[in-house]
Amino acid sequence: MSTPIIHISNLNFQYDKPILNHFNWEISSGECWMLGGLSGSGKTTLAKIISGEIKNFEGKVEVNFNENLNLKRKVLYVSNWFQFTNLEGDRNFYYQQRYNQFAKNDTLTVFAELNHFGKEENLDFGILKSYLEPFGFENFKNQQLIELSSGEHKKLQLLKALWLKPQILIIDQPYTGLDTKSRHFLNHAFDNLNQENVTLILINNDDEYPESVQYFVEIENGKLIHRNSPKDFSKGEERIPKSLPFFLQDNRENEQESLIKLENINISYGEKQVLRNIDWEVNSGEQWLLQGHNGSGKSTLLSLLNGDHPQAYANEIYLFGQKRGSGESIWDIKEKIGMISPELHWYFDMNANVGQTIASGFFDSMLLYQKLSFSQQQQLEQMLHFFDLKDDKNKKLNTLPLGKQRLALLARTLIKKPKLLILDEPCQGMDNKQTQYFNQVIDDLADQGQSLIYVGHFESQLPKKLSHKLVLENGTTRIKEMI
Repeated sequence: MSTPIIHISNLNFQYDKPILNHFNWEISSGECWMLGGLSGSGKTTLAKIISGEIKNFEGKVEVNFNENLNLKRKVLYVSNWFQFTNLEGDRNFYYQQRYNQFAKNDTLTVFAELNHFGKEENLDFGILKSYLEPFGFENFKNQQLIELSSGEHKKLQLLKALWLKPQILIIDQPYTGLDTKSRHFLNHAFDNLNQENVTLILINNDDEYPESVQYFVEIENGKLIHRNSPKDFSKGEERIPKSLPFFLQDNRENEQESLIKLENINISYGEKQVLRNIDWEVNSGEQWLLQGHNGSGKSTLLSLLNGDHPQAYANEIYLFGQKRGSGESIWDIKEKIGMISPELHWYFDMNANVGQTIASGFFDSMLLYQKLSFSQQQQLEQMLHFFDLKDDKNKKLNTLPLGKQRLALLARTLIKKPKLLILDEPCQGMDNKQTQYFNQVIDDLADQGQSLIYVGHFESQLPKKLSHKLVLENGTTRIKEMI
């Protein structure tokens, strides 16, 4: 019998409660596993233990590389998020900095990052070229890392993983932020890696997965449980429906109001034009779905609406009936907008507790600097109750599962009752039940007349009450239709 490439026995690990409990797992070289299940069950923790990022555990974790394979003798873990640094090794970025031209040369370009990685790992650059074009990354080589969207950052890390071809490859949420074409290419690439005997562990709850997956497992009560398919993964407890907090009910305006009006918008970064001749109007009471492939300009478009993009002043942009740059402050804009996005989550202070996080939404800050009034305190308690976060009020964000972190950030966007809600890939990192619950909340808000823009790639993970649709393709409007 051959020695397993990964052998785990009697593994124990805990944070404030046990996560892995006498956990056992054996994986043979060249196998492909899909690890799914509930948010917070220990999937990411297990990946970090196997890859060596977490060392303070009890039990045995053995990695036995196959001496006969012409693959890198490495375990590569691709996290759900990539934390890049600037040229001085600092990770302390602020959210708007990705649009700030003064910070343009503060981080490596995509090409420099890939060049450094290739030389460090002694890789063939000819192989990399075969991945760039089908993955839609050929035109990103000269962009700064800070300028990339969450989906583009995910692609960059996946490119490095495919190029490296390690003996063991663990990818956390491989499809996060990827458009349909990229997901299809990635599945094909996974199947090819499997044929070359790369051992794959995909942490994934999506219905989409490569044909090469042989085993479906999840972590339940700290132990490994085998399933027949992703449909058998635990779905979580059914949430008891609750009425929206009273202050969020009835958002209908007496008269229709123009919230956003864009006229012939053009945005460029150097020689690269990101948005081209965009016309778009969003009125009160409308719920829009915004879609487009990675790099189509969605994140840039949203940054114009939220007041973060400096090129907004050079374009015809009207927000809440007022032309951008006609005397309003950025805080006047943000007061009327509630936004959640992967990038905002990246830059948020993860040492803040849940209560502070939600309350900071009153002031559009990343930290809670001001004392709450009595009415604000009441609204905070209503939000904690509505999102089932009362028991987590004093817990730091970084101690919670990603799904709960997203719920806290959604509560933060809603607490000031914004005129316009912007939700950019809001369900990344949530399990199926959390996604279903999240989108039901959005549908309830839509029924109350909440105006919103929702960005999502997965058609099966969208709210039902969306009234309009805008698709961007290569920076231009391709289609605009009722759903």
